[in-house]
Amino acid sequence: MLALVLSQAHDRNSERRSAIARELPLVPDRIEHILALNDDIRRIAEQYADCNNALYLGRFFNFPVALEGALKLKEISYIHAEGYPAAEMKHGPIALIDENMPVVFIATQDRVYNKIMTNIEEVRARKGKVIAIATEGDRLIQEKADHVIYIPKIDACLAPLLTVIPLQLLAYHIAVLRGCDVDKPRNLAKSVTVE
Repeated sequence: MLALVLSQAHDRNSERRSAIARELPLVPDRIEHILALNDDIRRIAEQYADCNNALYLGRFFNFPVALEGALKLKEISYIHAEGYPAAEMKHGPIALIDENMPVVFIATQDRVYNKIMTNIEEVRARKGKVIAIATEGDRLIQEKADHVIYIPKIDACLAPLLTVIPLQLLAYHIAVLRGCDVDKPRNLAKSVTVE
């Protein structure tokens, strides 16, 4: 809301601002929709609970979501995970991809969708396992990914509010399957409790 107000103060694109404002109240219901996928996400987690490494890739608004997904997996399951901008995948992470490397893509239908699809194809060519967070209705992604978790369609700038949830659930289920205490991750202390 603050960003919308600031854009109004600078007389930026009023149509776009109105579209975002109309979608913002829909976010809670869309989150409920994603939470209902919990059992499906757990089934995916069962297939990756024994992995040692994972790569999370995103572009545009979803790059920070990739970072958060990797961080959450690392924090609570003790699996080495890296979040990386998908556009930079060829600058290092691609060397790690093989049949034992799950790669989580945030692949929503936005302005960088075609580029993300190219990244997915590069991972598939190296036999990497692809888990995709995608927009409902996207059938092309089913041909490219081993697993797809769909989120409801939403404006690209609001998508991170939705795309982060399946990543958090995936990390949670993997950690529980590995016998980790998700409420007390080892060696972690929050900054408010440590000086």
